[in-house]
Amino acid sequence: MERHTPDLLTGIAAIACHLGWTERQTLHQHEKGLIPTFKQGRIVCARRSTLAKHFAAQEAAATAVRP
Repeated sequence: MERHTPDLLTGIAAIACHLGWTERQTLHQHEKGLIPTFKQGRIVCARRSTLAKHFAAQEAAATAVRP
């Protein structure tokens, strides 16, 4: 049976773990609006799929500039 990984990450700790960052780095990126996160009440959330698209777009933009 295939195990399903939920798309929704809840909490800075879960987002940080997914990204391989520290919680402080993740919180800073969230507070500056540099990563696509949203809040459910007091809980910071993000979607794995949205984060993947965000970083793919940044990578594409960075590689498009190179000759």
